[in-house]
Amino acid sequence: MSAVSGAWAWLADGAHWAGADGVGQRLAEHLYVSGLALLVACALALPLGLWLGHLGRGGALAINVSNVGRAVPVFAVLALFMVSPLRNAGYVPTVTALVLFAVPPLLTHAYVGVREVDRAVVEAARGMGMSGGQLFRRVELPLARPQLMTGLRSAAVQVIATATIAAMVGQGGLGRIITAGFATYDTAQVVAGALLVALLALLVEAALVGADRLLGRLVRQRRRVIS
Repeated sequence: MSAVSGAWAWLADGAHWAGADGVGQRLAEHLYVSGLALLVACALALPLGLWLGHLGRGGALAINVSNVGRAVPVFAVLALFMVSPLRNAGYVPTVTALVLFAVPPLLTHAYVGVREVDRAVVEAARGMGMSGGQLFRRVELPLARPQLMTGLRSAAVQVIATATIAAMVGQGGLGRIITAGFATYDTAQVVAGALLVALLALLVEAALVGADRLLGRLVRQRRRVIS
């Protein structure tokens, strides 16, 4: 039996989906950790990136933060947290490490999205008497949406894929299925765990693409109604 066919057989076994160590529980843990990390990262990065883009300053800061964030290994950050007082704080070390990993793409795309808005459109809006807040809400933010969603999709996929590191420090998530497979030399289980993580990442990205298209359609409809 090949690894792939063995993985499908493992996933088709209902016994692997129930219980405290089942796929259902591990999936819920994975979604909790990933969702919380992404939410915190958005709360930190998006306001800062949008503000810097609106001001037209801080581009070097946004790019440097992005570069530093990509250069630091997430597992190394988690390992440092696990030898600190945070090691007994549940999912806090894992979520914190994932937040540091998710901030760079969110910050960079938010800044670039606002800065790439056509300056002629911005100046025309100013000429119509729009205040800074109105300019941001009605012009810059809607036009920056594609870049914002690209950053969100990138961060979401990266966080979901990287959240498997929680298993390396004894916490939950789909990574526990992979590490359990390694511990018992069960290649089928290892591949099944990897397939689950990949499928979850693809589903989340597809959902965000659908949400982006729906939001774009609503924005266009609103513009037609206003005009």
